[in-house]
Amino acid sequence: MTRGERARLDRDRDRGRRALAVAALVVAVPLAASGCKGDDLSAVDPTGSKGGGSGPAANDGHAVSPLDNPDGTKPGLAAITSSGDRAKGRALIEKVDTKGRGPKTGYDRDEFGYAWMDGAPDVPFAHNGCDTRNDLLKRDGQDIGYRSGSNCVIMSLTLDDPYSGKTIHWKKSHATAVQIDHVMPLSYDWQMGASRWTKGKRESIANDPLNLIPVDGPLNGAKSDSGPASWLPPNKRVRCSYAVRIAQVSLKYELPVTSADKQKMLELCGG
Repeated sequence: MTRGERARLDRDRDRGRRALAVAALVVAVPLAASGCKGDDLSAVDPTGSKGGGSGPAANDGHAVSPLDNPDGTKPGLAAITSSGDRAKGRALIEKVDTKGRGPKTGYDRDEFGYAWMDGAPDVPFAHNGCDTRNDLLKRDGQDIGYRSGSNCVIMSLTLDDPYSGKTIHWKKSHATAVQIDHVMPLSYDWQMGASRWTKGKRESIANDPLNLIPVDGPLNGAKSDSGPASWLPPNKRVRCSYAVRIAQVSLKYELPVTSADKQKMLELCGG
């Protein structure tokens, strides 16, 4: 190779290196500007909180605020966010009576009628030929699929779960993935005075849509018979709404809550 040919080869190599450097810079600049650092993306908290978040913020979807749903016939449990509505919620909670939690002696689920009966007295949806569970799934679900030949038995649906803030795609083949929560649990009701009620009144609170919300099954199991002082929905957005719904059930059935539960309910709505 002559000296001239060697010089041209060196110049070509230099130009190649400069082109590669420029190309790398072009790629790097927009990535830096957009903040696309893979490890950072996985650390983003979609709730906007720092640590201890409750997961993705709930999508209210077609859910209705409990303040606009006093009989429980409208779907879901939409968040109460405005200061005016939170004040209305506190005013409602203030009306709730308190007492100590009594013994659980004698409690049995059957004391509230069989689940899920269609014949409970004086509650919406009763005597419509469809059991309470399917009534509630129909009320809150979307994209509903019925069993062939039935307009009652639901085989699949999409649920915007207010307790977790997640969307659940449910099929009857995995029935327990969605459960119907008694906002005021039946064992709690028994301890707070329902043990002295008539059988009909107990059947009513067990099947009243005001006291029932389809939710994530494991969360319902974790709640058990807890009041709000010891268990709350992980989705913080609906906690004031949850407290208001408890107050609505309490006032309708003249059923007190514990002092600790009432205090927590007031706190949840800013009191």
